[in-house]
Amino acid sequence: MSKINVLVVEDESIVSKDIQHSLKKLGYNVVGAAATGEKAIELAHSEHPDIVLMDIMLKGDMNGIEAAELIKKDLFIPVIFLTAYADESTLSKAKVIEPYGYIIKPFKEIDLHTSIEMAIYKHKKEKEQLKEIEYLYSIVDNKEPSKEFIFVKSNSKLVKINCKDIYFIEALKDYVVINTTDTRYTVHSTMKDIETKMGTEEFVRVHRSFIVRLDKIATIEFPNLTLENNKKSVPIGGSYRDDLNSRLNLI
Repeated sequence: MSKINVLVVEDESIVSKDIQHSLKKLGYNVVGAAATGEKAIELAHSEHPDIVLMDIMLKGDMNGIEAAELIKKDLFIPVIFLTAYADESTLSKAKVIEPYGYIIKPFKEIDLHTSIEMAIYKHKKEKEQLKEIEYLYSIVDNKEPSKEFIFVKSNSKLVKINCKDIYFIEALKDYVVINTTDTRYTVHSTMKDIETKMGTEEFVRVHRSFIVRLDKIATIEFPNLTLENNKKSVPIGGSYRDDLNSRLNLI
């Protein structure tokens, strides 16, 4: 197993050397040391460390929080803050960029080891989740609409929905609400786009604001229809009536 590469950012030379010594004792590989935020960013780009140990209070024009924010944004490298200051003001500024750890100086080697291992593990899981989300987005964006299921964007993740569980879809200004047996999903889309993705084999548009699943229709009494189980009453628009009639298996 390859060693974890660490970048140390600390403006006190003695403290920096002590941290590097501890890291080497713990089995980590120190790829560089910086005393300023600017140098930290430069080394992060050139050395591509697995993790950065960043002192918050750095000398110069850029503090550790600002440097960490740019490193995270540009390179997606996890950062653990090192600081002798634990006041609420410092914590409030530091937590905004969502660091992977926060160690108060002076600290023990076991604290350093635990924080690094937890941060590396958390970062690994986050990368796996991002890859999975990107893969699912590629499925949604690049493939033909599935007749069996769809993926709905909900709370920064994609949720798989079986199309057989969908009762109706309703327009709501710039959004559409997908209603299933027991859940509602609100997504930013248009009825035209949803109609295209759902297809016309199982679903039919009955109103400018409503799409229903054909096999969920229980009764029709113009100008409304009722859906089975949830007894939802849906209006039928005049311009959609003929198309609905043509889709029904009438006797």
